[in-house]
Amino acid sequence: MAFPQGIGIIDTMIGFPHADMAETYAFITKQTKDRQSREEFEFPAEYMFKDVPEKALRNAPDPVDTTLREMDRWGVERGLIGLGGVDDTGERALAKHPDRFIGSVACDPNAGMDGVRAIVRAYETHGIRAVTAFPAGTFPQVAINDKTMYPIYAKCVELGLPIFCCAGVPGPRLRFAPQHVELIDEVCFDFPELVFVTRHGCEPWTDLIVKLMLKWPNLYYSTSAFAPRYYPKAVVDFANSRGADKVLYAGYFPMGLSLERIAGELPSVPLHDSVWPKFLRHNAERVLGLA
Repeated sequence: MAFPQGIGIIDTMIGFPHADMAETYAFITKQTKDRQSREEFEFPAEYMFKDVPEKALRNAPDPVDTTLREMDRWGVERGLIGLGGVDDTGERALAKHPDRFIGSVACDPNAGMDGVRAIVRAYETHGIRAVTAFPAGTFPQVAINDKTMYPIYAKCVELGLPIFCCAGVPGPRLRFAPQHVELIDEVCFDFPELVFVTRHGCEPWTDLIVKLMLKWPNLYYSTSAFAPRYYPKAVVDFANSRGADKVLYAGYFPMGLSLERIAGELPSVPLHDSVWPKFLRHNAERVLGLA
């Protein structure tokens, strides 16, 4: 269970600090109803995290250089980033450092075919390697198995792109119904070629997602938004057995976790020696088409 050094980690969820956090997360807070979320929180799920790195870094002169510096410090070779946010930071990072960053784009099922065309444009223009989805954060909310998601799933299959989708109870104070893990089963049944990667833990249904990963060949789990000390035991046990090829490392910098904290806790995760390279790099290479 020795933690490997110099493997060149691929982080399947990393980002850049934003100067205006309220603007960055307005798409979430506009849906919330409690006073704290709307008036006090800068990061919609900050009640879950002791420290929010983005707060301390929001005045960084160059957000891309800030993230690269942290990646270099903690052994992260490449990171999956989002494009098309409130500014062009992601696009600039990808254009300047294509060897360090991998592009993805968030889908908008409420946009209909315009949303599908946006995926195609990002694929043709920026060479994105993945699509992302936040069902509880769409407005109005769209469930994982809602039929308005089906054109997006079909396009992902057609372009050979995986979809990284939040599942389980969300951190922001939004309804969790659109992200119930059991909904993934229907999607995998209808789209057996779709590569579906869960984000943000799948809690409290971790036993269920493990069962579904055994069932569906193209269903994967990423560890985004979880400090390593809190990785679900069912997922770690699965990675150490039949799921060695199914679990991908993902951080949450700078949104909720520092790379320093993650790197400090990772060596205590009880993964087998043979699993570490797959978890930290090789599974992501395969899923993202980088190998």
